[in-house]
Amino acid sequence: MDLKGAVALVTGGNGGLGQRICHALAREGATIAVMYAASRDQAEAVASDLAATHGVEAAAFACDITDAAAVTRLVDEVKARFGRLDILVNDAAFNKSIPFPDLDAMTEELWEKIMAVNLTGPMRLTKAVAPVMKAQGRGRIVNIASVAGLGPSGSSIAYAVSKAGLIHLTKCMAVALAPETLVNCVAPGLLEGTRATANLRPEQVASSATASLLKKPADKDDCADMVVTMCRTETMTGQTIVIDAGRVFH
Repeated sequence: MDLKGAVALVTGGNGGLGQRICHALAREGATIAVMYAASRDQAEAVASDLAATHGVEAAAFACDITDAAAVTRLVDEVKARFGRLDILVNDAAFNKSIPFPDLDAMTEELWEKIMAVNLTGPMRLTKAVAPVMKAQGRGRIVNIASVAGLGPSGSSIAYAVSKAGLIHLTKCMAVALAPETLVNCVAPGLLEGTRATANLRPEQVASSATASLLKKPADKDDCADMVVTMCRTETMTGQTIVIDAGRVFH
């Protein structure tokens, strides 16, 4: 798909990885809807930077993706502002560091919040954009999961399970939305300079980098470039690509 003039909605677009994804898509000429949950000033600054740097249209949109009505409003607002919606990147996520053996700390409340943001939220967004993309005759959805979804690792059991679910949701939605909409997934390893990494325990951060074959964190720009590739593709769907400096093979 030609990305010049395409409209991309990036959830968590004001985050560490989200900003890189926004810039990578904007460099290709895409119009960017930067979705944020709480940090309005930061999201608006990202949108202004995208417009100034790449000469594209960009704007910030608020949404609580755990609220079904808010998700519907978001899609309507993006369509009203830009006239169409071609790309959805589900990057927004929540985590909290809890050692796997500490089951008492993994409360039902926390489990439900992580699932609501990391799995149910992307499902809601995908359902909301699906009819728009079908009517347009084209669409691309890229989910941002994690290597935690491919093995028992990550900040908590709930986080790992939510990302495993997102990887499988990618496959199921690829079946449901074909042939108009292609659905793929990026599964990053440890990323520096993100809110998710900031919530990890120091020993987790250290062990993740040293355990990789390349002895370093994954690169945010590599992840963003893969998102661009998945938006351009005409023949890849239902796939998950791992970018983790060589830790997980699947």
